[in-house]
Amino acid sequence: MLVPGSRRTDVIDVSILLQIVWTGLAASTYAILFSVAFSLVLKVVKIWNFAQAGLMAVAFYGMYAAHNWLHWPLWSSVLFGLAVTISASQFMDIYGLQVLRARKSPSLTFFIFTLVVSEFLAYLLAMIFGTEPLSLTQSIMSPVEIVHGIVISHWDMKALAITAVLLLLLSIFIGRTRQGQFMAAVADNAELSKLYGISVKQAYFMTFLITAILITAGMYLFGTRASMIPSTPLEMMLFAVISTLLGGMGRIYGAAWAAVALSLIQSLSIIVIPSQWQGVILYVFLFVTILFFPQGVKFKKFKLWARG
Repeated sequence: MLVPGSRRTDVIDVSILLQIVWTGLAASTYAILFSVAFSLVLKVVKIWNFAQAGLMAVAFYGMYAAHNWLHWPLWSSVLFGLAVTISASQFMDIYGLQVLRARKSPSLTFFIFTLVVSEFLAYLLAMIFGTEPLSLTQSIMSPVEIVHGIVISHWDMKALAITAVLLLLLSIFIGRTRQGQFMAAVADNAELSKLYGISVKQAYFMTFLITAILITAGMYLFGTRASMIPSTPLEMMLFAVISTLLGGMGRIYGAAWAAVALSLIQSLSIIVIPSQWQGVILYVFLFVTILFFPQGVKFKKFKLWARG
């Protein structure tokens, strides 16, 4: 409140601004992994894989059941969650997507199928685990360090390290390995790849395997930082879709950078927008992206595929 004749002094402190930026950057890690997974399937398999939301829920509740019901160590619970997610994604591809491909179904059919799979898994998991918010660990608090006035939690450092390592390994795999090059070839032209003896099914298998790893890692990070209910992944999918559109469809690193930008904007918006309106921001970005950036914002320097 200003006193007559006085000047406004409630300028945001630089340390507070830096704290918001750091928190937004750390929170973007699992969003990056989800966005890259969604964009990778769109790039290689050429479908809008909304079943990813269901697979995200499968990964979380698989880890939760192993850790909290079976009392396994967290690391083995993560491996169990990964195995369940890989199995679910491959089952969906073999008995769902491959059947639709054999029938030469239109793109809309794939979209509806993946959406139905996601909704089905959400309802199934709600029946098994209930609708109460759950987290992977009993406490989501993490030890913190204060560096130059900025609170940095151990979770922040772990999340950034895991995300950076996974993206680096993905880049090396696609750019330096034979299977990665096959995936790139299928992404460019699946029919032409067949003429060169490349197995399209194998490329799709590797794509869903990689996305299962990214999804499980992302849900591990999210589940050790916040609580979720079976419908939460459907909400988080909106973020991945916007990042994919904004980054440019098929541009994997474009989606990653867009996820970082969206997370930072969302975090910084708390300065001027009340917290209850934070969810509206994503929908605003969705409308703006569709209307003004239908081809996305190009990030040519950060192209994932090895060849030009």
